[in-house]
Amino acid sequence: MIAITEALNIIDRIVSAAGTENIELSDSLGRVLAVDVISDIDMPPFNKSAVDGYACIKADLGKPLEVIEMIAAGYYPKKTVTSGKCSKIMTGAKVPDGADCVVMVEWTNESDGIMTFTGNDTAPNFALQGEDARKGQLLITKGCHIEARHIAVMASVGCVRPLVYRQPVISIFATGSELVEPSMIPGPGQIRNSNGMQILAQCRKAGFTASYLGIIPDDKDLTYNVLKKAIEQSDVVILSGGVSMGDLDFIPSVMSELGFSIPFDSIASQPGKPTTLAAKNNKYILGLPGNPVSSLLQFSLIGKKLLFKLCGMDYHWESYPLVMSCDYKRRRADRTGFIPVRINGAGQIEVINYNGSANIQALVKASGFLQVDPGILEIRKGEHGTYRPL
Repeated sequence: MIAITEALNIIDRIVSAAGTENIELSDSLGRVLAVDVISDIDMPPFNKSAVDGYACIKADLGKPLEVIEMIAAGYYPKKTVTSGKCSKIMTGAKVPDGADCVVMVEWTNESDGIMTFTGNDTAPNFALQGEDARKGQLLITKGCHIEARHIAVMASVGCVRPLVYRQPVISIFATGSELVEPSMIPGPGQIRNSNGMQILAQCRKAGFTASYLGIIPDDKDLTYNVLKKAIEQSDVVILSGGVSMGDLDFIPSVMSELGFSIPFDSIASQPGKPTTLAAKNNKYILGLPGNPVSSLLQFSLIGKKLLFKLCGMDYHWESYPLVMSCDYKRRRADRTGFIPVRINGAGQIEVINYNGSANIQALVKASGFLQVDPGILEIRKGEHGTYRPL
């Protein structure tokens, strides 16, 4: 059994990006940049009016000013503002040469081509050329997980076919002869398979395309053949179940027979101790525990780390300290514990009723997990606990 930090470090050491490709900007949401994005222009590209009003020389505001031009957004000024002159201007338009301020239209009167300022003072009311970004400036760093805000920036500098890391081909299986698909009514000794749909949903939520390929029954030869075919067609195969210590938990031995090394098969996590990673030529089999809370947790902890590393991104599951609304105690402290919790109206961690790693229904009321580090048996009300959001 190794520490969680060591498992994450192993992924950092052995996993490399799976290649790059150029894609359309409109398809880039959720992908990972493989190159820095540099501004190709100053932004704004000219001194830009922030208000509707009149561009003028501030020292002239105490006298009537002749309106010499009307400047709409997108129109390039033809005339220079000089003493006694001003130009009417719209928000977003280029401030004409000679003007050092734009007075808001609300503080003016215009009659017969003459503008009179009715206020007491004015701010410049325009953005300077290049004050947001200069040509050649680094705007977005390689390895960024692209969100809508990044797409807006890329569009603004003409990055219409960004270079991104190729996404891994992901295949998902559940294992166990006791499982039936959700559309079926379980017979004696059977349960519905919730892990397959849950892992697929987590992949999609994280921005990955994945395929759920069904249930593998507890048959070693069949498991070998299914995994052999799947890994030929995939970069990552994710399994739930079959990695613990039972007589029919032979997934690790099948991994070895397929020529995979096993960097780890047990991590100091509760739940999720038997999480297993197998590697071969930058292809991976990730064995998650069969209990649904365990598989959901370990996908967030280990699965995302693996998948994003294949995409060139150093993923870290977000965590931050929050005040406990109640005492929390546990009986053993040899592993890192993860307990379903929610955030109450006061912004504090509230522990919810939870019956163990098979109790997936408890997560309906949860917003995340309380992480309890090894060696800690109790966190008291009012102390800070480490919160990891779902």
